[in-house]
Amino acid sequence: MYFKDENHFKGVCGYDIDGSWYPRVTKIVEIKSKPALYKFYADLPNFEAGEAIKNESAKEGTLIHETFEKILVGDSPAIPKEIEPAIKAAIDFLNHNHIQADPEFVEKRVFNPRHRYAGTIDTVALIDGRLGILDIKTSQSIYRDYNLQTAAYMDALKQQIPSLETRWIMRIDQVKTCRRCSSILRGKGGREKIRSPYPRPNGWQTCNTEHDWGELTGVIELKEFPFWQDDFDAFLGAKRLWEWENNHWLKKIGYI
Repeated sequence: MYFKDENHFKGVCGYDIDGSWYPRVTKIVEIKSKPALYKFYADLPNFEAGEAIKNESAKEGTLIHETFEKILVGDSPAIPKEIEPAIKAAIDFLNHNHIQADPEFVEKRVFNPRHRYAGTIDTVALIDGRLGILDIKTSQSIYRDYNLQTAAYMDALKQQIPSLETRWIMRIDQVKTCRRCSSILRGKGGREKIRSPYPRPNGWQTCNTEHDWGELTGVIELKEFPFWQDDFDAFLGAKRLWEWENNHWLKKIGYI
């Protein structure tokens, strides 16, 4: 990425906290290659089309994220109609599973002075009697890459919250399902994508003619990743590579 000067680099890549600058967790993990993202761009007519879809998709994801976070702190926000199925499903999921989020930690910035990085967690929550980091995603799947990010948060918070035990990824989405063949239609960023159900029912066959889509419905997926230390070691490796990649700017600002 091109940076105009030191201040531009610092603003894009990190946070100033208590007089010190720390690189941002999400910028660090960007150093890891993303084959699925490369395939996404390869399937489109040009790079600009991919950027337009990605940016619009990010806006939609941010809207879900921000609305849900207001609910986590006890507010009753107006729910935009375009994300209503996803948000209502998320509220039902919270209530049914008795998930208790700590409002004090919703969108809270944390930092690790020992390993020198910072990030913003979605929240800390109590689920099934255990306290852990709850990270909200609006992606198509729960990707392993997310473990690098949440492991960094775990190490940053363990000193502050010794009772912190685990971490969860909660995916919030909305899709339409074909009434005949159970294929799934997902619209994001102005682009619609159809995929087969997983796992596929016995004898599954896709529709030979047009699909018969049902109503737009919310999808909630919650996965726990309790063993975080190996992921944290991998995060530190990614951080070292990120520092190597940005050595010029990090020297200019006095980080190294």
